[in-house]
Amino acid sequence: MTDTSPIVRIENLRLDRGGRTVLRDINLSVPRGSIVAVLGPSGSGKSTLLSALTGELAAAAGSVQVLGQEVPRSQRALLELRKGIGVLLQGNGLLTDLTAAENVALPLRMHTKLPAAVIRRLVLMKLHAVGLRAAADAYPRELSGGMARRVALARALALDPPLMIYDEPLTGLDPIASGVVMSLVRRLNDTLGLTSIVVTHHVHETLPIADHAVVIANGGIVFSGTPDALQASDDPLIRQFLDGEPDGPIPFESRAFSSAEVA
Repeated sequence: MTDTSPIVRIENLRLDRGGRTVLRDINLSVPRGSIVAVLGPSGSGKSTLLSALTGELAAAAGSVQVLGQEVPRSQRALLELRKGIGVLLQGNGLLTDLTAAENVALPLRMHTKLPAAVIRRLVLMKLHAVGLRAAADAYPRELSGGMARRVALARALALDPPLMIYDEPLTGLDPIASGVVMSLVRRLNDTLGLTSIVVTHHVHETLPIADHAVVIANGGIVFSGTPDALQASDDPLIRQFLDGEPDGPIPFESRAFSSAEVA
């Protein structure tokens, strides 16, 4: 039977860093097969939320469930959970002395005992999925920014994770490369049966491919709904973010909250 439970469930979450509260009262449910855009200005805590999903940052309060289980504290259990989560990092994280194919092969070599010939075939399949099979033997320095981002995406998909997390996937990309990457996110999500969480401040490039949108600002979630509802909102805070206004409810410098303020 098809599993209809949320692939991510966050309840009453509070996240602290350095004794200061970054996010509070976070509630979020991510349906399987969907693309959820987590939007917000720089410094609003979007990447901090990702850290909670991958177990890098433990919850100060509340719960985080991923792939049907509470995010574990033990390193061994956390490693097993992370095998089911593909992460596309802001800076790609490609190893410069390895070819595109060798970069994609890394997770397969580290976490499986597959023969080299099978790994090579799987690597070529992943590169083909992102349109870069012909660049298998190229080094990162020989790739454009958009191509390098797609190689990093192929590597994130190497272990066939059911959940994909994209951390600012359009950083440093031109409009054409941005369009290619975002259309690829939608196509891969649909064809491979993935669930995707896209964390970004690139609103207009991300909303067309998203099923659900969440906006984080001022230490919490200020909007959760469809992309159409987001764009139609007349909330001053939402309008400031969408329209890029310098003055409004969202201050230029984000501040953390003390534990006393959120108690």
